Amino acid sequence: MPFGFGSHDPRDPDRRDPSEGGGGPDPANPFAAFGADGFDVGALGQMLTQLGQMLSQGATGGGGPVNYDLAKQMAVQKLSTIGLPSAEQATVITDAVRLAELWLDPATALPAGTHSSAAWAPRDWVERTLPTWQRLCDPVARRMAGSWIDALPSEVRHTAGPLMAMVEQMGGMAFGSQLGSALAQLGGEVLTSTEIGLPLGPLGVAALLPVAIEQFATGLGRKSSEVTVFLAAREAAHHRLFGHVPWLRQRMLATVEEFAQGIRVDTDALQELAHQVDPTDPQSMDQLISSGLLEQRHSPEQKAALSRLETLLALVEGWIDVVVADALGERLPGSEALRETLRRRRASGGPAEHTFATLVGLELRPRKLRAATELWRRLTVHHGVESRDALWNHPDLLPTAEDLDDPAAFVARAAKYAADLDDPIAALERTRAEAPREQPPPDPEASGDDPPTHPPE
Repeated sequence: MPFGFGSHDPRDPDRRDPSEGGGGPDPANPFAAFGADGFDVGALGQMLTQLGQMLSQGATGGGGPVNYDLAKQMAVQKLSTIGLPSAEQATVITDAVRLAELWLDPATALPAGTHSSAAWAPRDWVERTLPTWQRLCDPVARRMAGSWIDALPSEVRHTAGPLMAMVEQMGGMAFGSQLGSALAQLGGEVLTSTEIGLPLGPLGVAALLPVAIEQFATGLGRKSSEVTVFLAAREAAHHRLFGHVPWLRQRMLATVEEFAQGIRVDTDALQELAHQVDPTDPQSMDQLISSGLLEQRHSPEQKAALSRLETLLALVEGWIDVVVADALGERLPGSEALRETLRRRRASGGPAEHTFATLVGLELRPRKLRAATELWRRLTVHHGVESRDALWNHPDLLPTAEDLDDPAAFVARAAKYAADLDDPIAALERTRAEAPREQPPPDPEASGDDPPTHPPE
């Protein structure tokens, strides 16, 4: 049923019985007061109050392209009583993170990056990750809203000037509603704060969602404690990387912002929309959307940003894969099966990736994950843990998308790159020595030739 309206069918199980609770109007259905029972002024006042609350939420939503207050309220309301962790589950997660940190120490040169651990409920995940979502979604929503306004004819923009603020407010509420629904769905499915590969939560807080982990373990036929330790190791490894590679977090989020900056709205498509859509016929809009006319076309700049992001995600996930495998080894039964399950989940695009694609407009998927894992494995075998992890000291030292296609060639150069970081002055002198020297121009007097003459101007 549409928002604000209820069913008049007495057989509807959701219909409220007037004989229960004093027989007053249904607070969830103020319009029901205008039925056969007559006009109810109190219900009308309640309806107007609800409308005023909705508009006040839009007015206090921060004035940006997305009403994050509304998004948070919607998501938290849906998840308010779902997956609340117990004290015992919080203790299990704390012990799992502590054990994972101990096992990770010999597997990587990066020190521990967590200062605390937490057992999150889905609503906790929404509240703690919302600041990062704001940074990710703001550029997308701003570009989308700005492009639609810029695509309007100038005379229309001038004529509708007083209404533009109201349109922007309604657009912020629409974006906020969409974000709230998506975060509610995603919060009920994610296993850890770093599952989708981005540092969404607070830095240094290893957070796991025990209820989601139990459901995930049941579907795999594994013990919940075994899966918890495995996921705790991955979470702790992510925090080591993001905590001790200062440029990595900024580079990832900035690449998403670069992708958003390339969003454009096709003005020709808007004109075609005006000719094809019949406001009195809802099917015309459905046919237009299904035709793909309004789908975003990636610009060359967006494709370049997407390629860089996919490569960086593959490198992060590949490094995590190798480090966690070395750390757990024979200690955790079934770790190899869990490793392959998560790898396939990431490669095929799980619920988290699909939701992220809805929110930000791109698929957050490391397409060369297996190649990146193989590259990090070769680096570990040929050059050791220290040299492998030294490549994270600077973004220019990391493999590129082309290097993932030929990992053997990159491994052959990796030791030299790591040594250059230890002694950059020596590397500069060696580069100058290896550079071909420019030969000075010949001296005409020394050769006995006449100097060239130039005609007078």
